[in-house]
Amino acid sequence: MFRFRYTGVRVRDLDGAINFFTKILGMKLESRVKAPWNKGEFANLTSEDGRHWLELNWYAEGSPVAGPFRDGEELDHLGFHVDNFDKALARLKDAGYPVVIGPHHDEGWSVAFVKAFDGIWLDIFRMQAKKKTKKKSGTRRRR
Repeated sequence: MFRFRYTGVRVRDLDGAINFFTKILGMKLESRVKAPWNKGEFANLTSEDGRHWLELNWYAEGSPVAGPFRDGEELDHLGFHVDNFDKALARLKDAGYPVVIGPHHDEGWSVAFVKAFDGIWLDIFRMQAKKKTKKKSGTRRRR
């Protein structure tokens, strides 16, 4: 039901962190997204072989998930992809870990944040498969 997909790390300087992980460690920047629901912004990076995903998270002052920094303790959250979003959230709630932020639904994906065991944040998400469009046979493009 829950597939561990990535690790989210909180950073003070998003541009500096992206620079470090891409230029020094050779990771590839896949996307950068503003997150108004938590007053933040995040960047998704992948390892050179594409097998590992790292999410860098920056939060503005007043964000519900921002807090004081202590060097070496910037783990932000663990990301779990689920097939059945509502069932996964119900399972966590039944275990005593209800959704704290969300759920949010936007353009084919859903996300919710749960504060779990020992205060570790979980990002529970579901992404819809992109539909492939069929090319009509026998049609030509006109110039």
